[in-house]
Amino acid sequence: MTPAEKFLSLVDGVKQTGAGRWIFRVPTRKDKRPSGSARELDDGRLLIHDFAGDSVADILAAVGLEMTDLFPERAEIRKPGERRPFAASDALRCVAFECLVVAASASSLASGQPLGSVDRERLLVAAERIRGAANGAGL
Repeated sequence: MTPAEKFLSLVDGVKQTGAGRWIFRVPTRKDKRPSGSARELDDGRLLIHDFAGDSVADILAAVGLEMTDLFPERAEIRKPGERRPFAASDALRCVAFECLVVAASASSLASGQPLGSVDRERLLVAAERIRGAANGAGL
């Protein structure tokens, strides 16, 4: 079983976004939408990123895996590190949903409706995820 197959079988909400690329719901939170991205490199290594900022170690621990599980057995890694391990489309797909949360909150506030505690908390999560995506893009 490849690292990608192993990891993706343990997380929910997996959607393939391209060859060797997926988004998934991060298991360290009660995500309703995907906010994590995974990419399989040519040599079988698996890269994982959470646009809200949870660490890879925490994500792996939540599904019972370790960092070594991201590498294929007996892999000979000869390629240099990648500068941009995630496609912009993966990040934009996650950010687009978070923007809908922000827009819905803004609409409620503009019409004079105060946000409840659950909505305020979700708005803060959206802001963290958007900031995480910006940091991941190097901004």
